[in-house]
Parts: sequence; structure tokens; C-alpha cells
Amino acid sequence: MEAIFHERQEGSLCAQHCLNNLLQGEYFSPVELSSIAQQLDEEERIRMAEGGVSSEEYRTFLQQPSGNMDDSGYFSIQVISNALKVWGLELILFNSPEYQRLGIDPINERSFICNYKEHWFTVRKLGKQWFNLNSLLMGPELISDTYLALFLAQLQQEGYSIFVVKGDLPDCEADQLLQMIQVQQIQRPKLIGEETAQSRDERGQKTDLEQALDVNHPYDGTGMLDEDEENFQRALALSKQEIDMEDEEADLRRAIQLSMQGGHRSEFSNSVSQNIPRSSGISQSESLSSEELRRRRQTYFEK
Repeated sequence: MEAIFHERQEGSLCAQHCLNNLLQGEYFSPVELSSIAQQLDEEERIRMAEGGVSSEEYRTFLQQPSGNMDDSGYFSIQVISNALKVWGLELILFNSPEYQRLGIDPINERSFICNYKEHWFTVRKLGKQWFNLNSLLMGPELISDTYLALFLAQLQQEGYSIFVVKGDLPDCEADQLLQMIQVQQIQRPKLIGEETAQSRDERGQKTDLEQALDVNHPYDGTGMLDEDEENFQRALALSKQEIDMEDEEADLRRAIQLSMQGGHRSEFSNSVSQNIPRSSGISQSESLSSEELRRRRQTYFEK
């Protein structure tokens, strides 16, 4: 497929693309086609002037825009026909009674030019295979021999005018290559607009997915991964347990001190003094473990 010359649509220059895809090269530019159109306009003006330059018909003709081209890049069938005459090629209307009487099978032709309103495109045989070289497609479209007649009939039903190109087309690399090999096409090429729309939809779907992820897992710059968050929660729980134990020990020490201030303060103090070895600079309550303090306090109150 890479060897096939295929111009894609630019603006309204489909007539230029149609001719270049037919001839398989950059044979015509907008400037050259405009020159042909201006020449046709001048020939028409001369014919109209034959009826008198002061006639109403002539003045009306001069006020009308060109019928062979416009500012958008459109060119008429007359421009295309005159451009092909340079190469000794002729256009014949496919569905004309004269051509239909010949009874020629479409697969025995070499190329067709199709027109609907202001759009032109080429269907051409390269090697032993037919290709739709429509400039609105992303690339050449392979057409089988059995489908060619149906394809042309479908175009006619849609309102297309079809012209048979008669004459010898210039040699091209694609035609020579495809005489030796045949190509296969797995997927039909997309339309240019279809490709753009699909890319836009894919970008939109990606944005929607990102938004969904943001809703379920908002990120404010301080968030953590799931594993980090789990470790953080575990460390927080352990820290809370340690704080609770420290608070419990502090409460126990305060309870002992309060009990020592009661009616049995002296007796409790003597009992504690007898069982706790003294250590300089360290209080008795600070030298005992929390479990030992609980045990001795319980022994005291059970007396």
C-alpha cells in the first residue's frame, strides 16, 4: 500500500486530489488548475460577446461568478476534462446510453472518476487490483473485482455521476509493483473525520476515567498509598496502647498516694518501708513496677 500515491483532502481541493491520485503523482497544483479555469472563463466570455457586448445577456454574464472555479478550491468537470486532455485522456459518462450500449464490464476498464455535488474522487486499477483513492479516506481502499460493479451501482443510487477515463495512463511505480504481487487489506481505512472523532472520543474517555479515579481516591498532596496508610494506622494504634498503659500506671500511683493519706497512712507506710529497699535519689514508688504496686496495694487493703 505504501507504493500507492494517495493525496488526502485539504480544504476543497478534491479535484486536484482526484487528478493526482488518478495519475499517481503530483501532476497538478491549484495554480495550474486555476489557469485552466480562467482560460475556460475567457473562452465563454468570447462566445457570449458574439451576441453583442451591449446585450443584456452579456452584461449579466460578466456579473456572474465563474462557473469553473471558486475561492474554496472547487473546479468544474470542464477543468478536470481539459487537464486530462494534456495527457491524451478522455472522460465518458458511465451511465450514458452510448456507453451502456457497448456492454463493457467495469473490471475491464482502467479507472473511473466519481462526482457528487462538489466532491471528486478516483477509482483506479493498479496492477491487477482495484482501489478507491477517495481523498476523504486515510488511505487507499482495496475493492475486489466482484464488488466493483456493486460499488459503482451503489454510488449511482446515491446520486454520483461516474465518468470512465479512456486512454493510456502514465506509468507509475505502484502499477508496476502490483503487476507482480497482490496486496491484502484486513481493515477498511477510516474517513479523515472519523479518525479525528475517534481520537477525540478516546481522549474524552481517558478524562472520564481519570475523574472517576479522582472521586474514589482523591489526592490532596498529603495522601499515602494503601500499604503506607495501613502501616501508619498500625503504628498509631500501638502508640495509643502505650499512652493508655502510662496513664494507668499514673492513676495507680496517685491512688496509692491518696490511700497513704487516710487513717491507715502510718501502718501502710511502715509496711511498704519494710518490704522496699531504699535507694538514694529515687522514690519508692518510682523504683517499683506497676504490677508490684498493684500487688502490694491489694495486700494492704485485705488486712
